[in-house]
Amino acid sequence: MEFAVAPRLSGTRVTLEPLAPEHAAELAVAVAEGELWRAWYTAVPRPEAMAAEIDRRLALAASGQMMPWGIRLTSTGAMVGMTTFMHPSPDQQRLEIGSTWLGKSAQGTGANREAKLLLLGYAFEELDCIAVEFRTHWHNRQSRAAIAALGAKQDGVLRSHSVGPEGAVRDTVVFSIIAAEWPAVRLGLREGLARYAALAEAPGA
Repeated sequence: MEFAVAPRLSGTRVTLEPLAPEHAAELAVAVAEGELWRAWYTAVPRPEAMAAEIDRRLALAASGQMMPWGIRLTSTGAMVGMTTFMHPSPDQQRLEIGSTWLGKSAQGTGANREAKLLLLGYAFEELDCIAVEFRTHWHNRQSRAAIAALGAKQDGVLRSHSVGPEGAVRDTVVFSIIAAEWPAVRLGLREGLARYAALAEAPGA
């Protein structure tokens, strides 16, 4: 399988579609909900910048530096977010999952969990990765908690790792899942999704 190609990945809650320019209008609507771009510790595009962000990701994909997807919710058919494989390294059999955001209404629905299940399954079972990495801003506590909840382990903190567009210095928290841990992580993700399904089917849900 090719590290440089982002295939369509389908689950029960979400489908990951290879990112395309025609997704711009839907994604602009999704990101506007909750004004996600206003969090200073994230790099979520503004609605008016969505087309340019898609072009940027597709340019990185063309140079082999990224594999980008749009996230489509099965229940509504709406495109609700974006995610990527970053810095794919076939020689080192590793990559990073990142540059992910989800519209506010899709958060807490199991959409992110299933997207990660699909991505990790592809990375470990099709691309034979030995490790998958996650990175996030120290101050993005929601992201840190979500990554840990996947079953990833914290490797460390890269202090003063980068400088943001407004001059704020970023400490980057690094997590990873290694191949030996994938079977247990996969079970945990599936169990979590089963709980979401049970709650949705409960009387009065």
